[in-house]
Amino acid sequence: MTTKSFWLPAAAGIFASALIAPAAARAADAPPSASLDVASPKYGTWGYDLTGEETATAPGKDFFRFANGAWFDREQIPSDRTRYGNLDKLSILSDSRTRLLIDAAAAGRSNDPDAVKVGDAYKAFLDQERIDRLDAQPLARDLAAIAGETTPSDVAAVMGRGVGGFQEQLFSASIDADAKAPTRYAVYLGAGGLGLPDRDYYLQPQFSEKKTAYLAYVTQVFALLAWPDEQAKSKAQAVVDFETKLAEASWTSAQRRDRDKTYNPMSVAQLAAFAPGYDYPAFLDGADLGKVDRVIVTTNTAFPKIAAIYAATPLETLKAWQVFHLADNAAPYLADRFVQARFAFRGKTLGGQPEIRARWKRGGDFVNGAVGEAVGRMYVAKYFTPEAKAKMDALVSDLRAALAARIEKVAWMSPETKAKAEAKLAKFTVKIGYPAKWRDYSALRIAADDLYGDAERSEAFEWARDVGRLNEPVDKLEWGMTPQTVNAYYNASNNEIVFPAAILQPPFFDPDADPAINYGGIGGVIGHEMTHGFDDQGRKSDGDGKLEDWWTPQDAAQFKVQADRLGAQYSQFEPVAGIHVKGELTMGENIADLGGVLLALDAYHASLHGAAAPVIDGLTGEQRVFLGWAQVWREKMRDDTARQLGVSDPHAPAHFRVNGPLRNVDAWYQAFDVKPADPMYLPPEQRVRLW
Repeated sequence: MTTKSFWLPAAAGIFASALIAPAAARAADAPPSASLDVASPKYGTWGYDLTGEETATAPGKDFFRFANGAWFDREQIPSDRTRYGNLDKLSILSDSRTRLLIDAAAAGRSNDPDAVKVGDAYKAFLDQERIDRLDAQPLARDLAAIAGETTPSDVAAVMGRGVGGFQEQLFSASIDADAKAPTRYAVYLGAGGLGLPDRDYYLQPQFSEKKTAYLAYVTQVFALLAWPDEQAKSKAQAVVDFETKLAEASWTSAQRRDRDKTYNPMSVAQLAAFAPGYDYPAFLDGADLGKVDRVIVTTNTAFPKIAAIYAATPLETLKAWQVFHLADNAAPYLADRFVQARFAFRGKTLGGQPEIRARWKRGGDFVNGAVGEAVGRMYVAKYFTPEAKAKMDALVSDLRAALAARIEKVAWMSPETKAKAEAKLAKFTVKIGYPAKWRDYSALRIAADDLYGDAERSEAFEWARDVGRLNEPVDKLEWGMTPQTVNAYYNASNNEIVFPAAILQPPFFDPDADPAINYGGIGGVIGHEMTHGFDDQGRKSDGDGKLEDWWTPQDAAQFKVQADRLGAQYSQFEPVAGIHVKGELTMGENIADLGGVLLALDAYHASLHGAAAPVIDGLTGEQRVFLGWAQVWREKMRDDTARQLGVSDPHAPAHFRVNGPLRNVDAWYQAFDVKPADPMYLPPEQRVRLW
């Protein structure tokens, strides 16, 4: 809930497959393990790929094109992906490495109980013949529960029982650290219920074709469940109309970022009085939260509107809505006709992806989702060295010192607030590579001949684990990502920065690369995550992770002036026709990117200890830091994906994660001799000065 990530995948391919399959399936779908490339990538001779540059473009015209234009023009997005770049290459590398590990586990070459679960989960996913034979049978129990509903309270109870499963919730439930008491857990409730990526897809004319396609997909799902044609059409229209009303009542993505406005604790009785029309006790009891009397409501002003819509909606429409979402959410574990129908809409129509990922890839994703830390334990044993961890520790120390120095020097902040900012930085927890304590999967049953059951049980296992520790202190050792995930994050409630092992590869981190490239790459990531602790939302928590206002009003006002200027800059960017970057939505990530670049440069300077930076291939040290940052963001994206992320993703597109921050960095102008006539030029007084 408070996690800020450096990079989020464009497609949520949660259940991809990996290795061992029956011979026919393996021959048709899964290439031999020996064909996989599991070596760390290399970029040029000193960590930077000069062949990717477009030197005909001046740095001050478009720095992304200058650093990456030749690469961009020659690279092709694989047909089974919605975007492709250096981050995606690392994800593919991680997939290949984990495939070898899962392959070995599936072959039964280990007595480790977790390895057995890994192998069995993978085998279950690849057993296409059995899955197709079962067809829609696995849905029977949940469909019967929906059919048996006779009142809106019954609907709420079934939704509650589905929290740890495949059923959709009108009001989503989650368990996380209490933002204002971060040593204990709390139940959070948020508005949900939408099947399209964002409320804009229901309400904005530019997405009308997608909404029409969604109606066709809902109709198709009902047809797959053998509903008569007229019933399928009429109920699909009712479902989409219902969700359109929910969208009208829902908060925007930008509004949902505000950590002050999304913290609204209430008793269950107070919630029922505040937003009547929904049986909250029935829902909570169904979710095994019947003894909970205090919840934190996030999008609070939406609740009365949504509850009223629910109360006014015919029971048969609510039940149809449940049936559709059950089948849609469960489709990856059903017969291929469900899988292909879901992909045709969610992959092709919404994301522009031409082909579905191979089943072995989706199987790998499934295993990583179900027993991810079991795979992670194998991953770090084979692919992550103590030396890499030690070098990361040193880099983090360098970046921490750079941020401390910037806080001390920042002109707009008062000494009082500076002291508290420095105290917060000193309390940062740093997690590198892998957890100190691994997840215990002993209570999770995985069967090699029951994919749907495995998926259901893994969802229920995670929810039961969350519910079971409600009265326990927050587990500060827990990780929000597996070691094999190519990402990084800041968690405000724990005041921690986390770097999984899989991101510690070139082009981010290469022990053999020029240090300037490493500072521009992984140094920029470290600085990015540290800056999240001081972005427009992360700054609202203190050094202990508590959501409270520790700023003077004057300092907060000064910060807002600069942040608003940055947001206005980004709102001018138009990645695809008709879609502008939402400066308010992407604010936190934009601030973190700017901080990451500045801190990486400061840390690189400090690492020289007063010596002159070497010149390599005619490039100065500062130029190489900026090029290292730009190289990380070599990425191409399909237009439909760009449109989808443009309204829902808190990250700006890669092109502007390069150009956006650099326009505000004085040293970049000096390094590349950028002049007032250059398109990227900003006068010094218009450059944003935050950290």
